[in-house]
Amino acid sequence: MRPLTEEETKTVFLKLSEYIGKNVERMINRSDERHCFRLIKDRCYYISESVMKASTSISRDSLLHVGTCLGKFTKSGKFRLHITSLEYLAQYAKYKVWVKPSSEMSFLYGNNVTKNGLARITENTPQFAGVVVFSMSSNIPLGFGVAAQSTDHCQTLDPMGNVVLHQADIGEYLRGLEEDIF
Repeated sequence: MRPLTEEETKTVFLKLSEYIGKNVERMINRSDERHCFRLIKDRCYYISESVMKASTSISRDSLLHVGTCLGKFTKSGKFRLHITSLEYLAQYAKYKVWVKPSSEMSFLYGNNVTKNGLARITENTPQFAGVVVFSMSSNIPLGFGVAAQSTDHCQTLDPMGNVVLHQADIGEYLRGLEEDIF
């Protein structure tokens, strides 16, 4: 486990800022306890400083995971967010989309959100901004993606036009488990 380099930190912050804007600073300087980012192999973890200090007593070879895995670095140096980061993205999200109950399952199966399934969208959402997708009925975060259209353009879009391009959803846990079993 090691701290992120300056380049890695910049890459992680840029990716997080697509979804939560300037709230990245609030993630680190929380009111309850300071948090930090650490790298184990190619995965970036978000952990409290007290847990980080306690984990130093475990040898590097024995330590598999600590904290919440936000994502991983690809071999080309890009950073990909994992679904495990959804809790923090939803908490600090800048742009949000709510889907109708009839299209929740479609999104959870890995499909994009169409205008037919759109219930609500945050005002002034720009095109290609990172958005967090919520359930309209229970206001539970279902996943995240990229806005295919701006809020203004969504009003004139045809019913089957894409509003949110799918990136990750909570159904991945089940689909991943299904792949492991079969």
